[in-house]
Amino acid sequence: MELSAGIQASLAGRYASALFDLASEAGTVTAVESDLDTLDSALRESADLSAVITNPEISRSQLSAIMAGVADHLGLSALTKNFLGVLAQNRRVSKLPGMIRAFHTIAAAQRGEVQAEVASAHALTDAQLQELESKLRMREGRTVKLKSRVDPELLGGLVVTIGSKRIDSSIRTRLNSLAQAMKTA
Repeated sequence: MELSAGIQASLAGRYASALFDLASEAGTVTAVESDLDTLDSALRESADLSAVITNPEISRSQLSAIMAGVADHLGLSALTKNFLGVLAQNRRVSKLPGMIRAFHTIAAAQRGEVQAEVASAHALTDAQLQELESKLRMREGRTVKLKSRVDPELLGGLVVTIGSKRIDSSIRTRLNSLAQAMKTA
């Protein structure tokens, strides 16, 4: 499988790649991907969990017990639970968000997909998301998997990020560009 050197070179990428290989061998890529989505949501929603994974004062054994408890509570698969145990023992749990992103990138590349994130000032309707996905698919020449988020600071328009490419049609950026042009005029 072709992967960017950036993913393979990063610590998060190496762990994600190893997890993907194990999940692929076991035929559980979809289950692990779902587990990682669940974990990502838990990390975003729980300030306590985020604080625990970055706290250097928690011992490896305590961290292992905590991560096992989290895995059981969230109903994660055995492979994902074991992965969290390895991360705890190696003191790498703090890198979990990056590993989750890298795993999704690897899985998407394997399926011939590209991940795209769209930020908008207001929530987009399903029809708008489908239209955007269709346009991006034509532009990229492959399946595009969209993740959307709301960023009220944009004021209006969209910011679409596909890998390292960014398409910024937000009103905030247009206003900033106009302000810069007026300063230099």
